[in-house]
Amino acid sequence: MQKKRSEELFAQASKLIPGGVNSPVRAFKSVNSTPLFIKEARGSRLFDVDGNQYIDYVCSWGPMILGHSQGEVAAKVKEAVDRGTSYGAPCEAEVELAALIIEALPSIEKIRMVSSGTEATMSAVRLARACTGREKFVKFEGCYHGHGDSFLIKAGSGLMTAGVPSSPGITSGVSEDTLICTYNDLDSVKQVFKEHGASIAALIVEPVAANMGLVLPEKDFLEGIREICDLYGALLIFDEVISGFRCCYGGFQNMCGIEPDLTTLGKIIGGGFPVGAYGGRAELMNRIAPEGDVYQAGTLSGNPIAMTAGAATLNILRNSDWYDRIEVMAYYLTGQLRSVLEDAGCFFSINRLGSMFSIFCSESDIRGYADVMTCDTEFYACLFNALLEEGVYFPPSQFETCFVSAAHDLTDMEKTIIAFQKALKKCK
Repeated sequence: MQKKRSEELFAQASKLIPGGVNSPVRAFKSVNSTPLFIKEARGSRLFDVDGNQYIDYVCSWGPMILGHSQGEVAAKVKEAVDRGTSYGAPCEAEVELAALIIEALPSIEKIRMVSSGTEATMSAVRLARACTGREKFVKFEGCYHGHGDSFLIKAGSGLMTAGVPSSPGITSGVSEDTLICTYNDLDSVKQVFKEHGASIAALIVEPVAANMGLVLPEKDFLEGIREICDLYGALLIFDEVISGFRCCYGGFQNMCGIEPDLTTLGKIIGGGFPVGAYGGRAELMNRIAPEGDVYQAGTLSGNPIAMTAGAATLNILRNSDWYDRIEVMAYYLTGQLRSVLEDAGCFFSINRLGSMFSIFCSESDIRGYADVMTCDTEFYACLFNALLEEGVYFPPSQFETCFVSAAHDLTDMEKTIIAFQKALKKCK
């Protein structure tokens, strides 16, 4: 595999951009390599500036559920671009997208569009504080809710990859208002609420944790935190930026039957463009300006291109059997990879939900942050680079999630399985 042009671009970028990248995990530091610079993407494939192609299981970190450059979405976007790229005023597409999301998620009666998942989670917590008159909130170690100050306390994803437990620049006041619990440990939640319940505005959780690798909620965990929030008068926020419209049409809340007070969304609802949203019951959302007194604004919120791409994507997903087909692909792939690992004498742990999966370099079952931290990150780095040599692109971090798209087919699966066999031989 040739990387000459990518390496040249990275050297140039490193002089102009911190770390040479505009989001930390892209730097490939945790896999002891330098990043690929992508020239284009089509279907299930990425094509880099050196002429290499890869079967893509990152899918832009989740949004590309239909695959790259999907024909119907691309056509709608091209039409929208011809009409103008930003208005700073309302457009019809944002009304269409809002209606689609509200129809799909019964817990949402009103929704506000923003430009990123971080904006969505920050705004949802601010709203919860205003509605309850309280200041503290609860999050879980290893769950990542964007780079807002409050969320960078024991966060997952890129911070775990970099080995940074928090971040400089966060004030002591912010730290004091952020309470940490253990994912899948209901007793830790009960204890925190017992000590601080009267001052807790909200609890925010990824109902399916996907930023420390994929970690599934255990039986009664989400139901338990719903009951605790109700008991103490705190709002429950589901961060479905990753799981929203990924595991089913709607969110994981549709699958588990638990309704949060507020929901944050992103990724798929933008069809590959920068987007975020937060929504919930009308009585809560009516507090948002200009209807209410909780201020939040954004120049590019409801951007016509992102709204058009999102609506086109959801309309395709809404009127098709893609979820079943994608899940079958992911089920087949992870089943075959388990067999390959067993045949090679490797006892890794694989978690999967729908089209999301993670392969953990650990012999332990992965049910939370402490288990994730037992993973052999050096082995994962070797596996990642060996797969890349074979034309398969997994996340450049043990602590991220793999995604299967509607564009992946059986040929991709078979090539990935063969690549995995070759990669294991190189790394054992």
